[in-house]
Amino acid sequence: MNLRIFYLNNPWYDSCKEEKGNFWMLKIVVYDSGYGGEIFADQLEKELPTVEVIRVIDWRNAEQLLMDPRKGKKLAALSLRPYIGRVDLIVFTNYLLSATSQNYFSKKFRNQKFAFIRPNWDKSQKRKKCLILTTKAFAKTTEHLANKIYLWKKSKTLALDSWPSKIDDGELRLDEIKENLTLLTLQSNWYPEEVIITCSQFSDIRRELKSVLGYKTKILDGNDALIRDICKSLHIRGALRKRK
Repeated sequence: MNLRIFYLNNPWYDSCKEEKGNFWMLKIVVYDSGYGGEIFADQLEKELPTVEVIRVIDWRNAEQLLMDPRKGKKLAALSLRPYIGRVDLIVFTNYLLSATSQNYFSKKFRNQKFAFIRPNWDKSQKRKKCLILTTKAFAKTTEHLANKIYLWKKSKTLALDSWPSKIDDGELRLDEIKENLTLLTLQSNWYPEEVIITCSQFSDIRRELKSVLGYKTKILDGNDALIRDICKSLHIRGALRKRK
């Protein structure tokens, strides 16, 4: 029996945590190329306070990770080398790497558990008008193309390669968001009822997206589903709080 899981699933664990220290805590690495990884790591610490979250954010190579999955895969393996085989789980919150490199990491490092973020396609309703906010690199992946066909004519894709770095630097202004989205809606007289995010940084501007598109617009990212996958992979319980 895994003693760490035994402790994590017992209510008296919190009372003896200080005495036990961090010895029994599961270690989870969150890997990303920018602020989206920080956003997810914050949420993970709130939802699962009994795990130790290690943040590996490759800010220096952010642009390459977002643009070129082949280079990104090698850079990710290099950054994660000190943790592979030494932590309970490595979580990828970079959508592009998750879509293009899952098989590579799962097969190359068989003794390490991984979890990969995915766009929330399943929650989208085919009858609703859906806007997919993404990057050019992700828009070329087979995952995006296959699910765009699934959503049929009700969906539109908007690739915004300049947004992730501006979000990382805190420089993305509300008027720029309005300009990009208003241009799409006014030109075609098309107003989305839901938005699917396929870039982790975009989770940080949920409120801004709602203020531009309307507060009834659903914003769908992959964060909640990823936390469920983490709980399932590590056999721990986790309760998700509702996000606005």
